[in-house]
Amino acid sequence: MNTLTIDIRRAEPQDATSIADVHHESWKGAYAGIIPHKALSSMLSRRGSRWWADAIRRAASVLVIEIGGEVVGYATLGRNRARELPQEGEIYELYVRPEYQGIGLGTRLFAAAREKLAAHGLAGLVVWALEENDNAVDFYARAGGRDIAEGVEVFDAKALRKVAFVWE
Repeated sequence: MNTLTIDIRRAEPQDATSIADVHHESWKGAYAGIIPHKALSSMLSRRGSRWWADAIRRAASVLVIEIGGEVVGYATLGRNRARELPQEGEIYELYVRPEYQGIGLGTRLFAAAREKLAAHGLAGLVVWALEENDNAVDFYARAGGRDIAEGVEVFDAKALRKVAFVWE
């Protein structure tokens, strides 16, 4: 019998290619049909292995979740960028490969990201999600987030509403 381990750890520069692959596949799955094709393609092409390696080296907080040594998800986190919200921490991104969604990995990665923010002394948490991304909106609502603010992101002249979920 083989036993696969699930590990969550801080990303290292050698994870850059794997994270870039997860980013590409998960963003295509999450945003195709929501973000205009040209804008989405441009965003995906900018975030390759080199971009991720640089982000990790710059001390960005990036966590990865692995199954059997394969990176299948990631989260980026740090200080809240929305000054009008009192929460100190923010999860900027949390993505899991589409074929690994729905089995609790996102929940585990979310919990680890929250623990890391708390360990850094950041009280409260905010996460932004595009309103049309039903999977993300449902995920954060089920995780106990309160929808307390809205904003807008513009992609190739298409304005998309985003929602802020918060935890105290």
